[in-house]
Amino acid sequence: MTRKTGLVVVIGAGIGGLSAAIRLAAAGRRVAVLEQGAQVGGKMSQVVQDGYRWDTGPSVITMRPVFEELFAAAGRRLEEYLTLEPVEPLTRYFFPDGTRLDATRDLARMAEQIAALDARDVEGYLDFLEYAARLHRITGPVFVYNQPPTWRTFLGVSPADMMRVDPWLTMDQAIRRRVHSPHLRQLLGRFATYVGASPFQAPATLSVIAHVELTGGVWYPRGGIYQIATALARLATELGVEIHTRTPVIRILVEHGRATGVVTADGRTLAAASVLANVDVTTVYTQLLSPEIAPARREALRRRQTSCSGYVLLLGVEGEHPQLAHHNIFFNRDYRREFADIFQRGAPPRDPTVYVAITSKRDPTHAPPGCENWFVLVNAPPLGPAFDWEQQGAAYRALVLDTLARYGLDIRPRIRSEVALTPADLQRLTGAWRGALYGISSNQALNAFRRPHNRCPDVRGLYFAGGTTHPGGGVPMVTLSGKVAAELLLRDEHG
Repeated sequence: MTRKTGLVVVIGAGIGGLSAAIRLAAAGRRVAVLEQGAQVGGKMSQVVQDGYRWDTGPSVITMRPVFEELFAAAGRRLEEYLTLEPVEPLTRYFFPDGTRLDATRDLARMAEQIAALDARDVEGYLDFLEYAARLHRITGPVFVYNQPPTWRTFLGVSPADMMRVDPWLTMDQAIRRRVHSPHLRQLLGRFATYVGASPFQAPATLSVIAHVELTGGVWYPRGGIYQIATALARLATELGVEIHTRTPVIRILVEHGRATGVVTADGRTLAAASVLANVDVTTVYTQLLSPEIAPARREALRRRQTSCSGYVLLLGVEGEHPQLAHHNIFFNRDYRREFADIFQRGAPPRDPTVYVAITSKRDPTHAPPGCENWFVLVNAPPLGPAFDWEQQGAAYRALVLDTLARYGLDIRPRIRSEVALTPADLQRLTGAWRGALYGISSNQALNAFRRPHNRCPDVRGLYFAGGTTHPGGGVPMVTLSGKVAAELLLRDEHG
């Protein structure tokens, strides 16, 4: 059998892996996906317990056209597999001084709320939206929608546009130039956390994330976020992709510098023409490739600063809370200190910002009658010596619940079901290096160039998809990473 007609093995049935498998199968390739867990989805997972259902990973879906394009590439329509419903308000924000603001795409309503904070910021907010849209237009083709960027990529960007992307400003600095209200500054800075970064260190170009949500909107798949994974698996299977769950891969086989197959945990060897790893790139180099392969690169990956991780509580709560929306943010008093705790101290914030998503507000079957399913998330550092989740996790749980109680939401006596997920759990369940959610840190201006390439530079026939490779983390981005990896694989076959 020739390489062009051989099997492609995809390691991991996360969204990046499924995206790549769909595109490869649509191009006529034989594809087998090997997933270590009991279900597909990777970090996009779900838990069902005591009559409650929770999504356990991503909770905010943006960039609908990315998903439409994926299904179209397979000759299908997104609507045949998923019902994406617009979410309004986008997010409800609560501040320690009692201020509440509903972020919305309705500019008139948004302007009214902003004017109540600081009348000058109505113009400033509109200016920020324009700025973020311009960044998206300029940087999208370079950093998001095409192959991994190189310095040559910028030859196609006009000098005038290059000067307008503020490459040496932080997000916080770009925001402060436009708005005055500390509430609005904190709200806009929060978008850095979508890639696990700090607004006080991340480059201003990441303001494109705000454009994607505040202008493009937030979407919710009817039935829960996990329906995206289910839909992609269904489409892949219809195209002939074989998906094998409970099948961990323990080694990528390499002969004469080329990937030739994989070895599974039960000792089986599966030959392959190409291998596509939907696994944290550092984990691939550390655990799946022979130590003799590129030891310098492996050590460099291990030393890189990673994105933040997260601490999650899945809570079944008795009672209903009409003051809460689908997405809710409870801000702390000192946002700068929160990120100093995470990235300098290496410990969870002493005064955390708390995010709460409640899908039962849209899908009542996700909780028993009169109850709600709370997904509670706090930004946390990747695993390190400064904090031991096994020893200190219980105390931190109490701190998070105390924070909600200060906002008048003392749910402690009404918790009827509970699951906790720490960074250690995320590393164990998903292979995320140090439990980091988005791979290497985005806190430096040039890290978009340092993100691992979708084509392995050390092993021919090995490709990467997922949040730790180009173009980055988040459900739409990992979907695009699968597209890039599949395109590179097919190009190399025919090149």
